[in-house]
This record gives sequence, C-alpha cells and structure tokens, in this order.
Amino acid sequence: MARKKQNNDLPTFDELIVPTVKALLSLGGSGTVEEINNKVYEIATIPENILQIPHGEEGTTNEVDYRLAWSRTYLKKFGLLENSARGIWALSKADIDINKLDPTEIKRTVREQARSIEKKIITISNKQVEEDIEGEVQNTEDWKDKLLNILYQITPAAFERLAQRILRESGFFQVEVTGKSGDGGIDGKGIVRVSGFLSFHVIFQCKRYKGSVSPSQIRDFRGAMQGRADKGLIITTGRFTREAIKEATRDGAPPIDLIDGELLCDKLKELKLGISVQMTESIEIKNDWFNNL
Repeated sequence: MARKKQNNDLPTFDELIVPTVKALLSLGGSGTVEEINNKVYEIATIPENILQIPHGEEGTTNEVDYRLAWSRTYLKKFGLLENSARGIWALSKADIDINKLDPTEIKRTVREQARSIEKKIITISNKQVEEDIEGEVQNTEDWKDKLLNILYQITPAAFERLAQRILRESGFFQVEVTGKSGDGGIDGKGIVRVSGFLSFHVIFQCKRYKGSVSPSQIRDFRGAMQGRADKGLIITTGRFTREAIKEATRDGAPPIDLIDGELLCDKLKELKLGISVQMTESIEIKNDWFNNL
C-alpha cells in the first residue's frame, strides 16, 4: 500500500488479511467493524502502543484500523467478504480453509481485477491501482473525519446538549444535562425503558477530545455513579484503550457502555442529526419494453 510503515511492529494491511478472516470465523462468520477489529487485535497480539499510532496528522483514526479497512476491501474484492448497508461484514463462504489463504495471491488477483475494465486490459501501475482502492477506503472514512473535526470545535456545553439530543432521539426520557463541577465527571442523566416495561436509570459523561479514554477514567466515573444509577454511559469523540473497554465490562462492577468517535458518527448519521444522506437516482429506459407493446 502507498503508506509506509512508521514502526517495525506496525503490521501492513496484507499481514492483517489472514487475522481478519480468522476474526470473522471466531465471530461466527459476521460482525461489525468494531467487533472484527477488536478480535484482530487479540489474534495478531497487537500491543497497545501500536494501537495508539494515529493515521495522518489529525489522528481521528488509528493506523491499524485504517490498514484493517484496506484488508477488508481487498478481501471483498477477492470475493471472500461482503458487507451490508447496516455496516455488518460477513464471510461470503462458509468453508474457507484458513491454511490455504495466501495474502500475496489476494493482492495480485485484486490488482489484476483493477487493471481490467470491460474485459479489456489497460496498462496501469500498482501505484494507480492502490490509489483507486485507497480512494474507496478513504471515502468511507472522510465524512467521519470531517464530522469529528466539527465536534472538536463546538463548546463543551454544546457537546453535552448534543449528547442529550442523541439520547432523546434514541428513546431515553427525562434526559437532563447537569454538568455540575465537582460531581465526579457526571454530565447528565436519563431513563431508558426496555420493551415498554423495564426502566433503567442512566448517568452519562461527555468527553470532547481527540485522545484515548483510559481505564483509570472509567474507574473514576464508576465511582461517581455508584448508588446513583443502574448503568453508566461515556460518550467521546476520541477512542477507548483496550484496557478501558475491559474495565467498562469488568465482572462484578456496575456496567458502563462506551460510545467512541466512530460509533458517535454512525449514530448521528442513523438519526440524521446534522447529517443529510443524499441518494443519487439512476434512471434506465428499457427499449425492449416499449418495442413489445
């Protein structure tokens, strides 16, 4: 791929191809991008310091996740993966023999496919092929980078109001923004009702920054919510470290749900809050239909 390795321990996208397939197999054949990526981290034993390497200067996506997007794209073009409009990736074949997967062969095949248009071979360099594929990968992430950059610039109070609106649109009621100083980082509270019967009191915290949320921050928030709510929720424009994710779901401790920058973007798109999705209409006239009148 066009981007050079910045660290000897940073895996290339083709080195992540087999772990991606293994991850999907262990997930039962399908999964969200987050589920797949987290499983790849475990399978490929990628250390935390490598996962903190940002992609590009803004760092809205880490480099490993960016390369994993390349891996999924190559696997899709090779015919081993498919993805739905709901963001679920799945194996297109149930009988994949992991021992027969050859990343070099996958790269070669995909590049040859990119050189062929309407069965006519066009001379094109590997660099051009990679740029075409990079464009396909980048287009899926560009809007999220732009959205997160906007969220970084709004005031903390505005971000808290945005969180309040998201929760209301998602079915919460009695959602209040408190934002009291010295309140242990609690920014608001609300109630969510499940199936019209069970109600859970939730308190939430908003973190509008580019960095990663650490396990100590999860513990501090849990301490603040102790005895005050059934569940906790942290919404950030940044990311959560693997240890923070483990701490949030630790056995015997009050559960805390996590919404990182990527999931926040997806939720805003789903709810159409500040985002308009334009669909292009394609009209095809069927001459045969009229000829058969």
